[in-house]
Amino acid sequence: MGRGRFHLKTLGQERSLSALGVQAGAGAAGPDPPRGRVHLLGNGADCVSLTDYCAAALLLLLPATMFHLLLAARSGPARLLGPPASLPGLEALWSPRALLLWLAWLGLQAALYLLPARKVAEGQELKDKSRLRYPINGNPIYDFFLGRELNPRICFFDFKYFCELRPGLIGWVLINLALLMKEAELRGSPSLAMWLVNGFQLLYVGDALWHEEAILTTMDITHDGFGFMLAFGDIAWVPFTYSLQAQFLLHHPQPLGLPMASVICLINAIGYYIFRGANSQKNTFRKNPSDPRVAGLETISTATGRKLLVSGWWGMVRHPNYLGDLIMALAWSLPCGVSHLLPYFYLLYFTALLVHREARDERQCLQKYGLAWQEYCRRVPYRIMPYIY
Repeated sequence: MGRGRFHLKTLGQERSLSALGVQAGAGAAGPDPPRGRVHLLGNGADCVSLTDYCAAALLLLLPATMFHLLLAARSGPARLLGPPASLPGLEALWSPRALLLWLAWLGLQAALYLLPARKVAEGQELKDKSRLRYPINGNPIYDFFLGRELNPRICFFDFKYFCELRPGLIGWVLINLALLMKEAELRGSPSLAMWLVNGFQLLYVGDALWHEEAILTTMDITHDGFGFMLAFGDIAWVPFTYSLQAQFLLHHPQPLGLPMASVICLINAIGYYIFRGANSQKNTFRKNPSDPRVAGLETISTATGRKLLVSGWWGMVRHPNYLGDLIMALAWSLPCGVSHLLPYFYLLYFTALLVHREARDERQCLQKYGLAWQEYCRRVPYRIMPYIY
């Protein structure tokens, strides 16, 4: 999710649920510092910690939250914070046909992933120069939630890389399209609001797939384990939660005139321009600092030998791509009107996620770049929103 990818501890990819770990300048942040746990009982490896309790709670809370959002979008009141009007029967929660369709969808994406006629790109070099990291030991619940295997693979099939973009993001677009077609069936034609939501989010997903190689430099791929959080987020949370605006519009149609629609399109265009410009500038600089498009940008040298961009998009705020992401998130919600909070869940959730991720980025960059990062922060004081935050 983010990419609009899913990340809770932070989605990304460049956004990223994904989402969906973008640093200013040439390099991604270093490895995560040792996870700090608040010990409640015992000590050492056998202790029970607050972090473990939180991980166990999230195993139940995340599916329940997604289920609540889906029910709320279909209900008359469409309350984000209140209980749903009614709960479906057990027979409505299980469908062998739906399970087969889901397995067929994953199988199709896996087959496309394994096609030999595809571009192969190298990921970020690991610390040992050659091997993937396979951490061991720890609390089983916490490890199951976050994942201890960095890049689980069977031959050339990388489970984490596969899940980051393909089944969830493409599934999100297909769910949106199905909702658009259902609205056309019910009302004769899709509403302008539904067209805008579908168009904006299709552009976002298309951008993610077009720039797929950029995901190889994100923290999801280089540092985060592949556990319940990423697996559930990529396969379930992203397609069903990120399509919430389209689900809301199907059950709660909203009038939208051309003047307001034009304003919303302009907001989305501004967000996308910032998002794509910042990410393209960063990726170009990482690949080739001598590229004419970035050669004239001002930089700060670091003790690691890398340089930090301190002009261009990355001289405006420390995370301009996050700013673009949030502006687009607002544009996705505005076609749903302002009578309900539910369609703005993604904007609220994504704001909290990116603020948390930004704080995590800051800690890692300070640890990696030291005085150079302090100088960068002095020269670029705003984190995400100019003159505000």
